[in-house]
Amino acid sequence: MSENRKPLPGFVNKLQDASASGSSGKTHCPSCLRLFKVPRLLPCLHTVCTSCLERLDPFSVVDIRGGDSDTSSEGSIFQEPKSCSLKPQIGILCPVCDAQVDLPLGGVKALTVDHLAMNDVMLESLHGEGQGLVCDLCSDREVEKRCQTCKANLCHFCCQAHRRQKKTTDHTMVDLKDLKGYSRVGKPILCPSHPAEELRLFCELCDRPVCRDCVVGEHREHPYDFTSNVIHKHGDSVRELLRDTQPHVEALEDALAQIKSSNNALQERVEAVAADVRTFSEGYIRAIEEHRDKLLRQLDDIRVQKENSLQLQKAQLEQLLADMRTGVEFTEHLLTSGSDLEILVTKGVVVERLRKLNKVEYSARPGVNHKICFSPQEKARCQGYEVYGAINTQEVDPAQCVLQGEDLHRAREKQTASFTLVCKDATGESMSRGGDNVRVEVVPKNKKDSPIRTVVQDNKDGSYRVSYTPKEPGVYTVWVGIREQQVQGSPFNVTVRRKHRPHPGVFHCCTFCSSGGQKTARCACGGTMPGGYLGCGHGHKGHPGRPHWSCCGKFIEKSECSYSTGQSAPRSLLRTVAL
Repeated sequence: MSENRKPLPGFVNKLQDASASGSSGKTHCPSCLRLFKVPRLLPCLHTVCTSCLERLDPFSVVDIRGGDSDTSSEGSIFQEPKSCSLKPQIGILCPVCDAQVDLPLGGVKALTVDHLAMNDVMLESLHGEGQGLVCDLCSDREVEKRCQTCKANLCHFCCQAHRRQKKTTDHTMVDLKDLKGYSRVGKPILCPSHPAEELRLFCELCDRPVCRDCVVGEHREHPYDFTSNVIHKHGDSVRELLRDTQPHVEALEDALAQIKSSNNALQERVEAVAADVRTFSEGYIRAIEEHRDKLLRQLDDIRVQKENSLQLQKAQLEQLLADMRTGVEFTEHLLTSGSDLEILVTKGVVVERLRKLNKVEYSARPGVNHKICFSPQEKARCQGYEVYGAINTQEVDPAQCVLQGEDLHRAREKQTASFTLVCKDATGESMSRGGDNVRVEVVPKNKKDSPIRTVVQDNKDGSYRVSYTPKEPGVYTVWVGIREQQVQGSPFNVTVRRKHRPHPGVFHCCTFCSSGGQKTARCACGGTMPGGYLGCGHGHKGHPGRPHWSCCGKFIEKSECSYSTGQSAPRSLLRTVAL
């Protein structure tokens, strides 16, 4: 694909870098990628060198979050800071996960030291023949020995000095190569408040390791115990939290596996659809190119055909012109230079030739026209695809067009009337396409400045349906034109009659049946029955012998009533009509 969009590249890359570090993440700083030097453990449980943390750009937590101590992301940097009496707290962002780290009052150096990472660094350095380790005393030379009593790494010079001192002369010295099988070779953890004392006790009230000097000073009267005695209780609580956390890890791993599977399925589907798009578009392009070539070949064939017709007409006219000139020149020369006898002798031949030439029929207009047009809206099929475009050589000849339809010369008021315009070319052949500029005007003869709205529907086959709705009865003039020329039969008149009048009577077989045997009921057919019945009956005098309307006597059920209220009729007949 030409473009790959990767959402949240920075965040994703950091997660990938953190997960890809593997075992090197235990001994190497994720920021400088070197072995840890005084590693600090952040609240997000990522370990970073102290020097690397000090190089990060700090920011004021109060300024950004408006004094809110909540570490969630709801405190936007675009909100106005809230007034707060708290001292602004300094924070940094974890270089691994971008989590906000609120620094304690002592700054970066007050963060917890990751002694486990320091032990791992020591082990890794030992496996590398001590490369990278420097003496704990002089911090200058490479380490050769380790004091098992002081847990100090010493160079050759400091090791000799260590043995010469009375307090350390009995300490056990071990070569570094002999420590490769050890799992822990870290230094003793010293009290940050009393650097000379090792942390061996644990203050239960403050929940932190302390030294001997701490319990007699700052932590006096606090409950405390040796770390070896309280490790089980605190270790069990940590293990319980670990057990509660592990299912979330498994759930998240499963969720990530599902996301990865969904992403793979998405990529596969995208590639499949992209392949379908490419296949279709390539096929469509081939079809369009083939249709283009076909149209160009058709255009060239039309050119050749028209050129041949013109050349043939040209040759015939040139030959006829040569014959005419020969006859004219010979006759003029004869009449101007010949004697009387010479004229009379050649008269018969000349007259016969001239008469024959005068009888020759020819067209002074070219036999073919140059009317060729491209219709991009016409549809076609090519290689199973729907394509557009056609070459047309037909041209509408208004004089050959035909108007047809039942409503061509008649219409009803307030009822839609319509007729059809069939377009033809100069040879009388019907057009096979639409798209012509057809204009129609319907104008009342007594109101020529009030034309009626017309609708022209292009049937796309060379015919057009014209419809209009006259508002009043009367005579209307209809104008139909194409390209500013009136078609054959235009203009013409249309007589608009009043709206179709329904029958107010009954369409019945006879008056006797429809009136229920009433003697006074009459019918417009004029039939009567004996016994005083004024209406018609089957087989009696005046009955038409088929169903008819009682109001006007018409035999067609769906017809217009011809009864006029002005004509005289007995009251009984009018009453019968209501029946």
